[in-house]
Amino acid sequence: MPNDPVFKNKKEAESIVGTLSKPSKMPGFAYSTPAKYCLIGQKMRKIAGSICAFCYALKGRYVFPNVMAAMEKRFKSLNDPLWVSAISYLIGKSKNSYFRWHDSGDLQGVWHLKNIVEVASRLPNIYFWLPTREYAFVSSYIEDGGLVPDNLCIRLSALMMNGPAPVGIANRLGLTVSGASTTGNFNCPSSKQKNECGPCRKCWDKTVFSIDYKKH
Repeated sequence: MPNDPVFKNKKEAESIVGTLSKPSKMPGFAYSTPAKYCLIGQKMRKIAGSICAFCYALKGRYVFPNVMAAMEKRFKSLNDPLWVSAISYLIGKSKNSYFRWHDSGDLQGVWHLKNIVEVASRLPNIYFWLPTREYAFVSSYIEDGGLVPDNLCIRLSALMMNGPAPVGIANRLGLTVSGASTTGNFNCPSSKQKNECGPCRKCWDKTVFSIDYKKH
């Protein structure tokens, strides 16, 4: 964008979009917003047996006052016209090849997805992973001709624990899926390695169509 600001340092960019989050499980940084603002999640949390009913982002360290304040700042920044520029600057400066969108939170609209796509397009050497239950936003974006950069892996997340992933929608859109279960052959290895990704990067890999996570 021709009128992009030139940030002098991380502090300037963080004043707009807040800090990046650093989940202990992840190999790199992430960007979390409050789970209470998840649009589909708000509805699914009221349904027994849904994955959202077990939401990890509504407990533990996510409810510490300083963490909640940081997530609120990020959420309020999403509509800022400088959001794309500022977050791109911070991710680029992180010097890490892998980034996760929303270890807490989810898409707020097609406009939000478009901004994430723009960030990925600006940083082609970084792999981005976007898990989401907002199927309608993603469908609308792609069906209207929106492109998904090669370095952005969008995984449509299942709604129910031990339930099916949205394979049909993902196949139609050319995307990938994930699910969660209490039993089964988990191809996410984190439950066997101190709840950490370790050397695994399957979530960011578009050639891995389906990921099954152990309930946590």
